[in-house]
Amino acid sequence: MTTREYGPRTLLSHTQLTRGRGPAVYWTLLIAIVVIFTLAFIGPLYWMVTSALKTGQEVAQTPPTLFPADPDPQNYIDAWNNLTLGKLLFNTIYYAVGALLFQLVLDTAAAYALSKLRPIFGNVVLGAMLATLMIPAMVLIVPQYLTAIDLPILHISLLDSPFAIWLPAVANAFNIFLLKRFFDSVPQDLIYAGIVDGAGPLRILWSIILPISRPILGVVSIFAVTAVWKDFLWPKLVEPSPETRTISVGIYAFAGGTPQNVVIAAAVIAAIPTVIFFLIFQRSIMAGLTTGAVKE
Repeated sequence: MTTREYGPRTLLSHTQLTRGRGPAVYWTLLIAIVVIFTLAFIGPLYWMVTSALKTGQEVAQTPPTLFPADPDPQNYIDAWNNLTLGKLLFNTIYYAVGALLFQLVLDTAAAYALSKLRPIFGNVVLGAMLATLMIPAMVLIVPQYLTAIDLPILHISLLDSPFAIWLPAVANAFNIFLLKRFFDSVPQDLIYAGIVDGAGPLRILWSIILPISRPILGVVSIFAVTAVWKDFLWPKLVEPSPETRTISVGIYAFAGGTPQNVVIAAAVIAAIPTVIFFLIFQRSIMAGLTTGAVKE
């Protein structure tokens, strides 16, 4: 008998799962684990959405209520108007889209060069980039800020400029590594076929590599957008003007004199675009991270 006739191998054998108390124990543990992890992930979201419908007194009530006694959608309207969320959302989307475009162009080019063009000392460069992942982000804040207020060679300030967010976002060793690993899995025969047809490196990248790289490009897009959207400290330092703030910095700036339920409503509104973006690209996450990981 081959393994295929018995089905895939698992930690528990087929006999253990079908005899005695095996099925009852299995389903009990499975349901318990699913419920626990569902509550762990969905619980905070449910609390945030329902708290935005409560009064300020009910939000501060101990113990908290599971559902608002008198749901009031007016909190969302107040959050939108009082915290100027429209302007803050526009700024954040602008920064996120710019960072995404810069990363898709420059990080893809860097990964393609390291994977397929294989320049001299390419492994050294890749190793140096990966070594930066070992450096805590907080350690880089001061040198990055000093660079932003006095850009070397040009000697200009990037404060209140979108480039203060876009340029640091491009230096993303993790995304370059993900792209390189995916490009490594592209069969070399396709590259040779393009060379035989007279295609140069740029044409090979555009016509051969990118069309089959949509899954990993979707993953990089999610990482790029969410990184800008959720970042707080760096935008607070380099975008100090009220006209250029991101939504996380803007909500924090207005939170001092705003009722807590309105602030929570603003947080819900701020989370909606990222949830929509994730739902659009969710299929690309596992496809991009696993494609090329296992060779046949």
